[in-house]
Amino acid sequence: MEIISWNDFEKVELRAGTILEVLEFPEARKPAFKIKADFGEFGIKWSSAQITKHYTKDDLVGRQIVGVVNFHKKQIGRFMSEFLVTGFTDENGDIVLASVEKPVPNGAKLV
Repeated sequence: MEIISWNDFEKVELRAGTILEVLEFPEARKPAFKIKADFGEFGIKWSSAQITKHYTKDDLVGRQIVGVVNFHKKQIGRFMSEFLVTGFTDENGDIVLASVEKPVPNGAKLV
């Protein structure tokens, strides 16, 4: 494990966002959804997330998540991912979302 400074951590824009829309992503190599989330002053952004094992599209709409909003966009097939959805792997390697315990404003920074 590499030790980083507080300044390094502050560079990562971990922000709260609310999922507005979830679409199937059949072209993805591994099962995934396309997720549209509102990050307040940082805008509405799309991402791809391999979270189909624990969540359905209906489970996700309206849910607040934590996303990294200051990475470069990433091309995934014909889809452009604009933020990173954060989560943890369970004992099977499937993703469990990092989420917000109580509602906060969209765009709020994880500190």
